[in-house]
Amino acid sequence: MKSSNILVTGGAGFIGSHLVKRLVNLGANVTVTVKYKSIIDCSRLVSIWNKIDIVESDLRNLDSILYLKSIKNKFDIIFHLAAYNHVGDSFHHFNESLTTNILGTANILEYGPDYDRFIYTATSEVYGFQRDLPFKEENIPFPVSPYAIGKYSGELYANLKKYQNDKQIICLRPFNTFGPYQSERAIIPELIIKCLKGDEIRTTLGKQTREFNYVDNIVDAFILAAKVTIIPNSPINIGSAEEISIRKLVKKIHQLTNSKSKLSIGVLKNRPTEIWRMKAENKKAKSILDWEINISFEKGLIKTIDWFENFIDLYFGKNSISRL
Repeated sequence: MKSSNILVTGGAGFIGSHLVKRLVNLGANVTVTVKYKSIIDCSRLVSIWNKIDIVESDLRNLDSILYLKSIKNKFDIIFHLAAYNHVGDSFHHFNESLTTNILGTANILEYGPDYDRFIYTATSEVYGFQRDLPFKEENIPFPVSPYAIGKYSGELYANLKKYQNDKQIICLRPFNTFGPYQSERAIIPELIIKCLKGDEIRTTLGKQTREFNYVDNIVDAFILAAKVTIIPNSPINIGSAEEISIRKLVKKIHQLTNSKSKLSIGVLKNRPTEIWRMKAENKKAKSILDWEINISFEKGLIKTIDWFENFIDLYFGKNSISRL
């Protein structure tokens, strides 16, 4: 990756920022699109702000795309991570979700800079309702949220451009990801923060299962996808193939944080379109990308809790910056 010219859309996001830091450490020349060209709004990139090229851009806006292209006409690799990324909220903000995930993807592929390789970030949510586990890439997707529909549509558009123009385009389907710097809109940071603060934990019965992958493992897959010599013809799942019920997850985080929070399990209703089980088939990731899990779920969870302990002290402690 050294000296490669790389574009990361959505580089100030959770996974995107971890990827950008890794690329910088590998010696790449990295350009990042962000919603606002401000270090205040892009705090995840503070440590490398002066080592990357920042471009303010809304990929739904054609002017933004053309401006991006005017800055640099071609990249070795484009990692496309810019997206509306909340499943539940997408039901209320379906217009923003769909236009961001469909139109934004189409715009960058049609009008954006040229590239040698384009890596599209899909999602495990595209599987939706499936009869059997684990979820295999050959399964017919059945997306059941505006978010998932938008991401799957973006994946289809990426495949269109791949075969229309004979381009090196790879689609990755990461399963649930967690780690430092993640927004508390996601379940693991939400639970950790509430447990550390002693707030009540209110959940559904938590019978649904998910698998959770530490962010460094997911970034490993992106880096390997950028290097693989044979371009796969189908999407690739990136997941641990280990599921855990939300109920067990709540109790595990409660225990690891030594929390005194009240657990109110079963007081919330399930989503009408709840996916009850999710588990990845990851044979292709292992065989095609030579990907493996380097940080276990348990170790990743402990590392994440440690990070959020410092976050809580920084923002909510007696000498926190919020009191300045």
